[in-house]
Amino acid sequence: MKQKEILSLSIIQLIMLFRREIPFISDMAESSRNAQLFKKKLREAMIKKQKNQKDVCEQILLLLEYDGHMIQELSTGEKIRIRPLTYLWQFLTGHLESLDISVDLFIDLFFLFKRLEGIELPDVSLNCLNESIDRWSSARSKNVKQMRTQNKERMLRLLIQKIDARKSSSSRFHFDKGMRYRDKYQQVNLWWNDFKFHLAMAVKSPTELNYFLNNSLSTETMSLLSEARKKGMPFFATPYYLSLLDVTGGEYDDEAIRSYVIYSPQLVETFGNIRAWEKEDVVEVGKPNAAGWLLPNAYNIHRRYPDVAILIPDTMGRACGGLCASCQRMYDFQSKHLNFEFKELLPKESWEHKLCTLMTYFEDDTQLRDILITGGDALMSQNKTLKNILNAVYHMACNKHKANMSRPDGEKYAELQRVRLGSRLLAYLPMRVNDELIEILKEFKNEASTVGVKQFIIQTHFQSPLEVTPEARVAIRKILSAGWLITNQLVYTAAVSRRGHTARLRQVLNSLGVLCYYTFSVKGFNENYAVYTPNSRSLQEQHEEKKLGRLTKEQAKELSKELESSTNAAVTIRGFMKKYQLPFLATDRSVLNLPAIGKSMSFQMVGITLEGKRVLRFNHDHSRQHSPIIDRMGDIYIAENKSVAAYLRQLQQMGEKVDNYSTIWKYTQGETEPRFELYEYPDFPFKVTDRLSNIKLTE
Repeated sequence: MKQKEILSLSIIQLIMLFRREIPFISDMAESSRNAQLFKKKLREAMIKKQKNQKDVCEQILLLLEYDGHMIQELSTGEKIRIRPLTYLWQFLTGHLESLDISVDLFIDLFFLFKRLEGIELPDVSLNCLNESIDRWSSARSKNVKQMRTQNKERMLRLLIQKIDARKSSSSRFHFDKGMRYRDKYQQVNLWWNDFKFHLAMAVKSPTELNYFLNNSLSTETMSLLSEARKKGMPFFATPYYLSLLDVTGGEYDDEAIRSYVIYSPQLVETFGNIRAWEKEDVVEVGKPNAAGWLLPNAYNIHRRYPDVAILIPDTMGRACGGLCASCQRMYDFQSKHLNFEFKELLPKESWEHKLCTLMTYFEDDTQLRDILITGGDALMSQNKTLKNILNAVYHMACNKHKANMSRPDGEKYAELQRVRLGSRLLAYLPMRVNDELIEILKEFKNEASTVGVKQFIIQTHFQSPLEVTPEARVAIRKILSAGWLITNQLVYTAAVSRRGHTARLRQVLNSLGVLCYYTFSVKGFNENYAVYTPNSRSLQEQHEEKKLGRLTKEQAKELSKELESSTNAAVTIRGFMKKYQLPFLATDRSVLNLPAIGKSMSFQMVGITLEGKRVLRFNHDHSRQHSPIIDRMGDIYIAENKSVAAYLRQLQQMGEKVDNYSTIWKYTQGETEPRFELYEYPDFPFKVTDRLSNIKLTE
C-alpha cells in the first residue's frame, strides 16, 4: 500500500494493515495478556534481531526503555508520560483507553516496524532530485518577471490613490498641487527605487493588504486577518515585497514567501500568549538568564554562548522591513518592544550613553569575541546611526586590544574577531543598500582590521529564490565590493521544506557569492504549527539532497583559504563549484535552536505522543564552547510540534507527491553537522584566560 493511502486510514483500517503487513507484531500483542508482557516479548525479539538489523532494533529498544517514563519537556517545562508501545498493545488488542489518541501515532509505529523486514526504501535518484530542483522558479524566471511587472504597474496606480487620499502633506512623498496624472505616475515610479518610500507606503491592515494583492485573498483569509487585527497583531508589508507574490495563483508557487505575509489560524489564536522559545531571551535585571549570563539590561544584549552576544540597538534597528509570520521574536511584538512606529524608534539622547555602557560589557568580558548587531534589523538603522554604532564597536575593539597588552599570557581576554550585521533587508528592501552604506562598511572594515577583527559578515535571510530579485543582486554585489561576506540563514518552514526548494535557493545564492550558514528548524510552539517541519525532514534533506553539494575536508579548507584572500567572492565561489562540478555548496548546518542550550541536531527519538508527535532527546553541539549551564541540565527533551503524518498530509495539500518523501520515517536520530571551516573563529596569537565573566550559575 502506498504511503499516500496509509495517511488516510482509520483506526480500524490501520489495525487490519498491521495484521496483514506485520503479522508477528499483531500476534505478539494478541498473545500477551497485558502491555507489560507484550513489551517483554518485544524486547526479547529485538535483542535476537539486533545483530542483523541493528539500527531499527536499537530504536525500538530505546522506545521500550522509555515506555512508561515521565519526562520534562524543555521548551514548555511540562511533564509528559511516554507510552507509545503500551498504546500499541492497546491498539492491536482493542483496549485503547484514550479517545484522544491519533492515528498518526500508529502510522509512525507502522513504518518503524515495517523496517524490520529489512527492505529499506532507496534514496531519491539523482535525476529526480535534479528535476525537483529545476521545478522552483527564481526571480529571473520569465513568468516571475512578467508577474512582477504587472504587480508593479497595478501598485503604482494604487500608490497614487493612496498618496492623493492623504490629508496631510508632511511626508516628503507627496504630490505638488496641480500635478497631472502622468507626472504623478512618473514620480511614484521614481520613488519605487527608494526604500524609504516603501516603508512610508507599507500596508498596515488586512483590507489594504487584499487591495494591494488585487483582491485575491479568500473570505476565510480575510476573516482570519480581521481577527488578528482585533487582537492587536501588527501588519507591515511593503509594496516591493508584495510585488513578489503571484496574485493569480497559477503562474508560480509563492507559498514559501506567502506564508511569511499571511498569518496562520494558530498564530492568530495564540497571539497574546506567545512565550519566548529561547528562554535565555527572558531577562530580569540582576539575575542570570536561562543560560547563566548576567546582562546589563533586559532589552539590548542577548546571550547564550561564551564567545558571542547579540546587540539590539535602541534605534530603528529594532524594527524590520516586514513582519515574518514565523519570527522567533513574535512574543516581543505582544509587548511592543519590537514595532513599526519608526518615529518612536529614532535614537534618543540617552542612547549614546547606553551604547557606551553596552560596549563596556563586551570590552570587560573575558570571552566575547563576536558581536552580532541585529534587532529587528541592523540595516533599518539610518546610516549615521549605524556608523555611530560601528564606531563604538571599533573603539571597544581598540580598548580590548590595548588592555590585553598589560595582561600576561594565559590571562588575556578574547579580543574582537568577528562583526556581523543581521539583516533581512536584502530580501525585503534591497534598495536600502546604497553607496553611503557601502562607504561606511568599507571604512569600518579598514579600521577594525588593524585591531584584530578578521571577519566582517552581513548575515541575511533569504527564504526563497523568488526573493533574489535584480534589486537584491545589485545589493549583494555592492556589499561584496565592500569586502564583507554575506551568509544566509534559512528558516526551514513547511513550504520551504519541499523537495529541491532549499537546494535551488543554495544554487541561486552561491552563484552570486552568498554562502549558506544555517538551516533552522522552526521552533515548536503552537503559533508555528502551520509552518513547522519535523526534524526528520530536515535530516532527510541533509542526507538525500544537501549531499549533492557536500564538500570534503580538503575542499572545505581550500575554499575557506580562497575566500579569505578573495577580492570577489562571487567569482571565487562560481569558479570553485565549476572546478569540482558542484551544483551548490552545502556550507550550511541543519540545526534546531534549543532553549538555553544552543544549536544542535544531535538527537534520538525516545517516544511518540498521543497526537503522534515525536519526542526527541537532544544533546548539545560538542564542537563549540557552551555555558557551563549545560553540565547541570541533564537530559534535554523536546516534543515536536507536528506529527510526521500531519506534515505529509500538509505537503499533499500543497500539491506534493508524498511518496517522494517515503524515506522520512527512518530518520529517528541525528548528528550535528561539522561547521564549515570559514565559520570557525581564527586562532589568537596568545593564550586566552579560561575564566568566565558575567556569569552566575544558580544552585
